[in-house]
Amino acid sequence: MKLNFSIIIPVYNRPKEIDELLESLTKQDFSDDFEVLIIEDGSTEKCGSIIEKYTNQLNLKYFFKENSGAGASRNFGMQKALGNYFIILDSDVIVPKQYLSEVKKALENNFTDAFGGPDAAHKSFTALQKAINYSMTSVLTTGGIRGKKQAVGKFQPRSFNLGLSKKGFDKTKGFSKMKNGEDIDLTFRLWENGFETQLIENAFVYHKRRSSIKQFFKQTFGFGTARPILNRKYPQTSKLTYWFPSLFIVGLGLAILGFLFGFPQLLYFYGFYFVLIFIDSLFQNKYLQVAFLSVVTTLTQFFGYGLGFLKSQFQLKK
Repeated sequence: MKLNFSIIIPVYNRPKEIDELLESLTKQDFSDDFEVLIIEDGSTEKCGSIIEKYTNQLNLKYFFKENSGAGASRNFGMQKALGNYFIILDSDVIVPKQYLSEVKKALENNFTDAFGGPDAAHKSFTALQKAINYSMTSVLTTGGIRGKKQAVGKFQPRSFNLGLSKKGFDKTKGFSKMKNGEDIDLTFRLWENGFETQLIENAFVYHKRRSSIKQFFKQTFGFGTARPILNRKYPQTSKLTYWFPSLFIVGLGLAILGFLFGFPQLLYFYGFYFVLIFIDSLFQNKYLQVAFLSVVTTLTQFFGYGLGFLKSQFQLKK
């Protein structure tokens, strides 16, 4: 099958990010034609004027619709697309020049009806963005589940960098109405229908993520609330490891209490872990500020996800 790519990008009030993303798409070393569909999801800060800058450089289609969320906007884009393989990107990514070539090469070598790619931190990102990227991708924090082939289990693509065949979309009808975790839900439905997924390790994107600790906490809290819902919907996919962030924060609370009552051993263990995070981030990023912030963002990630998980878990028990 000849691959015809349609790139689907939902956007909500982020014209500057769309500008940077489209500019990166103009620099692809990819010789085949591809189309780009921008789905404006009821934004008040519209990106129409940004789109006009690139109409002579890219095969662009721009749609404005009432706000319905990212999942519905991605589905809308896939319904309008002319290609036979859809690539879904978040608006806050930058695509390296070899991205499409790497996707094509991987799919021609090992075709699957869905794929995901990793994310990385661009050298221009802020120290906080680099720290968040570390916390979201390090084997010491997430187990490497977001983009490393040595991660345990079948790969679950994430919607910031996800590919889906038209056949897979037609069969599953795309993303569900879940507010969070809709990409994982899609993956599970693809598996149930006999489709395969894969990680294309070289098809990475630079992902800006959130610009403040508060926004990052809110995002990870949302991730946490989704997992118990997915566990109930697909019990065969439930794993003990999904409880780890919640157990981490409960354990930290007990460690602090133990320290106050003369039993510091557990707190020493947590201290050792945070030192390990600091050293590993310093080794990877080469900046003291990023290393310090990586400890903060890792704590934020565990507290956000863990509290969201517990809240959702208890709500489902009612």
